[in-house]
Amino acid sequence: MKSVVKFLPIVVLAGLMISGQDALVAAPIATVAACLIARLTEGLGLNDCIDASIKSVGNIIVALFILMFAYAMASAFMSTGVGASVVLIALKAGVTARTTAVVGLAVTAVLSVATGSSWGTFAACSPIFLWLVNIVDPNCIETGSLLLTTCAIAGGACFGDNIGLISDTTIVSSGIQGVQVVDRIRSQGVWSICCLILAAIAFVVAGTIMGLPNVTASADGVMDQIPQSSLDYLATERPEAIDLLNQVESGVALYMIIPLILVIGLAVAGVNTFACIGSGIVSAYLLGLAAGTTSTAGLQDYIDMCQAGFADAGGWVIVMMMWVAAFGGIMGAMHAFEPLAKLVVSISKNVKQLMFWNGVLCVAGNAILSDEMAQIVTVGPIIKDITEENIVASEEDMYKIKLRNATFGDAMGVFGSQLIPWHVYLAFYIGIAANVFPLYEFKNTDFIKFNFMAMIAVASLLILTITGADRFIPLFRMPREPEVQLKKNVKANA
Repeated sequence: MKSVVKFLPIVVLAGLMISGQDALVAAPIATVAACLIARLTEGLGLNDCIDASIKSVGNIIVALFILMFAYAMASAFMSTGVGASVVLIALKAGVTARTTAVVGLAVTAVLSVATGSSWGTFAACSPIFLWLVNIVDPNCIETGSLLLTTCAIAGGACFGDNIGLISDTTIVSSGIQGVQVVDRIRSQGVWSICCLILAAIAFVVAGTIMGLPNVTASADGVMDQIPQSSLDYLATERPEAIDLLNQVESGVALYMIIPLILVIGLAVAGVNTFACIGSGIVSAYLLGLAAGTTSTAGLQDYIDMCQAGFADAGGWVIVMMMWVAAFGGIMGAMHAFEPLAKLVVSISKNVKQLMFWNGVLCVAGNAILSDEMAQIVTVGPIIKDITEENIVASEEDMYKIKLRNATFGDAMGVFGSQLIPWHVYLAFYIGIAANVFPLYEFKNTDFIKFNFMAMIAVASLLILTITGADRFIPLFRMPREPEVQLKKNVKANA
């Protein structure tokens, strides 16, 4: 009974999120509930709860600083033409109704890496691709090309949120597990790209089977196809998206893609995260001088935009993350998840089974909490403790285990959200899509039907872990017996 009572704060948080409350409201209320339950079940005082909260927030403090710079870089890339150059390169390759989905997948995948934001990427690209598919296929609603493209850009937008150097989920999930972001990117890079390739193949096959038309299109007149109400919505919710759209229509120098290549290259080379982000911000401005998207006279405006990025992160995302982290700290202090952790350990016969169940816990937590960040900061410490307390491994091998935990938290949070009908992620996507393309009434399940990217990522990660097939993917192999062992097996064999 005591264990059941300890889960009540989770019920409070999940209930508030499902009912539509903002995480910035739900998390503080759930934190207060956790304090009360901690007092009732464990006798923890207010100071004990505060100490646990501060310690939990302290674990992600570096991630919060990185996140502020990430928001500044996201705004810089969208306003200086970096994002537009990615879109234009794809459009110049030629797009038809049959290929719009796969091109949308590729563009959003690259753009999400550049901006570190799946929501921002979807907001920026949905006006282009949803209307573009309508241009090349006026019967897109009936033929299914609209939903195929919608699912493609939804899944593609999550690609960079799972592996992007400046993604908040990548940064926080790595910080909680105590691993470097660049190490995360390097270790899961091949797996992530393989998932993207498989998803692209799936969209090509689907478009062919559906018999979609093969009429080409360009960026000319794209803005004219977007209703003013949609532009007004974007101007309020994501003004940088308007800059990107204007640049796509008017054209921008294709060499503006260089800042993105620079950031990705430095990340792969293992350069410090702050240096990578800084190089993107500076190079975007300098190249923008030549491209005409920035000016020496507008240097202060550019600085103000970066400052606004800091403010945007601190105004909602960082505050929300701190509250959710505080909530997770109190839940950990009263050992709320200990029975669940013991269950995972008891049913696991080896390390790969234990890690598989860690992945399942992340999926379940995401479904219960209906918020990927809440899952990352709540379930993340649980799977971290499960591995550290139950696995015998060298320092090097334990670090690799932590890398897999970080990938679990992020991938099951971001991609898993695409497969959960009541998730807040899909609620956001519906809001954007409905305002961008009011000719169709979008439903939550519309984003799941053809979301091959999310399906492949979630399923493959679990299957590769439980079967040990991850050894066939470069840099992705997770150590297992006899390199690492469960403590209970070591004791049994002693």
